[in-house]
Amino acid sequence: MTVLPDDGLSLAAEFPDATHEQWQRLVEGVLRKSGKEVSGEAAEDALSTKLEDGLTTRPLYTSADAAPGLPGFAPYIRGARPEGNASGGWDVRQRHSHPDPVRANEALLGDLENGVTSLWLTVGEGGLPVDGLARALDGVFLDLAPIALDSGAQFAGAAAELVRLHTERGTPTDDVRGNLGGDPLGYEARTGRTQQFAPIAEYAIRAQFPHLRALTVDALPYHEAGASAGQELGASMATAVAYLRELTEAGLTAEQAVGQLEFRYAASADQFPTIAKFRAARRLWARVAEVCGTEGAQRQHAVTSSVMMSRRDPWVNMLRTTVATLAAGVGGAESVTVLPFDHALGLPDAFARRIARNTSTILLEESHLARVIDPAGGSWYVEQLTDQLAHAGWEFFQEIERAGGQAAALRSGMVRERIAETWSVRSRKLATRKEPITGVSEFPHLAEKPVEREAAPAAPAGGLPRVSRDEAYEDLRARSDAYLRVKGERPKVFLATLGPAAAHTARATFAANLFQAGGVEPVTGEFASSDARIVCLCSSDGVYEEQAASTAAELRAAGAEYVFLAGKPASYEGVDSYVFAGCNAVDVLTSTLDRLGVS
Repeated sequence: MTVLPDDGLSLAAEFPDATHEQWQRLVEGVLRKSGKEVSGEAAEDALSTKLEDGLTTRPLYTSADAAPGLPGFAPYIRGARPEGNASGGWDVRQRHSHPDPVRANEALLGDLENGVTSLWLTVGEGGLPVDGLARALDGVFLDLAPIALDSGAQFAGAAAELVRLHTERGTPTDDVRGNLGGDPLGYEARTGRTQQFAPIAEYAIRAQFPHLRALTVDALPYHEAGASAGQELGASMATAVAYLRELTEAGLTAEQAVGQLEFRYAASADQFPTIAKFRAARRLWARVAEVCGTEGAQRQHAVTSSVMMSRRDPWVNMLRTTVATLAAGVGGAESVTVLPFDHALGLPDAFARRIARNTSTILLEESHLARVIDPAGGSWYVEQLTDQLAHAGWEFFQEIERAGGQAAALRSGMVRERIAETWSVRSRKLATRKEPITGVSEFPHLAEKPVEREAAPAAPAGGLPRVSRDEAYEDLRARSDAYLRVKGERPKVFLATLGPAAAHTARATFAANLFQAGGVEPVTGEFASSDARIVCLCSSDGVYEEQAASTAAELRAAGAEYVFLAGKPASYEGVDSYVFAGCNAVDVLTSTLDRLGVS
């Protein structure tokens, strides 16, 4: 065996470095073959993808896109701590909101015995009663399991009760960790109701337990209203700045005030933007702290997105939350909450909670995801995406500040209007299936057995809306379910397949998939015995030229009331409408159910 000398020379040293311009010329040649005559930057733009917030995914990144800094050092893009999550993984924080303290206690003890390391408790409206907190935490070692509260209008009572429990049980002062969860602006965003800051400031000033934070900057109300990642970041920065002003006016130094905040962000299955969001959030907060004359890394709590969770085929949510958890961990979040796959259906059962906590366990213990400090570091794509997202977040933050700050922007309706604009654009992508939802708008299963859960307590409402990616399709499926209960069968569409299987299979599969997304059952065979009133022709363009018009006429004579054709719009006689990739599926399905008398 030949051993190469260890002289530090690269094996590629004799080959000249390729330039960016050479790569662009190669791209130009490929595009020219496809009929596009573009050159230079235009050639690169042709291969780029536009994202929300004005972000762009380019086809090539270089070392010029690298991020500054090191893990644990300002601007903290690469992590809040030098060791990242490598020392023990991220904190596995499970959410509990069961209103019965006894059942809640059973659930949270089970979680703590099987891998969960901290608890996030909803107390008051939509969760545990304040006077049930002690029973729910019976048997919990408070020095080992930090508690994060989410108590809204019940902050004063819940905080006092948690502090009382720590004192009564003799928890060592330095071992008390977690968060009392004060977040008046987040509460106002959710409910439209104001909350006094003074009781929260009192706990922050008292600092009875030095490692127990008093405030949470919760960006979930904005994410759950349909905000983009940049809007979520901007709203969180504006909220945090408002809290810093209140805390410093109450007598805390800037350094002390910064140490009282924990930030909560959503993690979605769109993994690279999620990774970039957590990195950009730390960069933005480092800049805010710098302007305030101090320094401090942002402490982050990631929660898998409720917006992405589907009610139909909820098992797919396991895949969504796995990708979201991976992205949050890679992005550097210190605490991660995985919402159970049945979160959108009600209170989770024991199986769903086990899958949720095991998601982190598998990523940490089997995939060893946390053993690498800043695993996204050096990915020039992620670095550049982080930079773009940080600028988008800062721009929205400045817009809110110009409007008078977060409170004023909420009360004037500015935040609501800007988020509504973003969600409107995204809703169209969902309706046209440019953003597909597996199990809902793509590959739906009409015969699936519904997953039923005990109803969850009603969440606070009255402020920003709560949206879900599946909401338009869920409304359609609910109409179909109601029809099934009354008629004993689902509304139907007859797929008229023309020509050989090779000609019609692809479009018949496409049409069946589309109609099932709205709860309309596709049937084949003989039209006369199908009991269908609506028809969709399925075949190739060549067969359509020969048979579409005559087949449409025959079907109408046999009783068809409306005829679709699976393919791009044309002018075939007897065809009423067309379904094709990129059509507005929600509009097509809504009108179909209307024609069939499905209310």
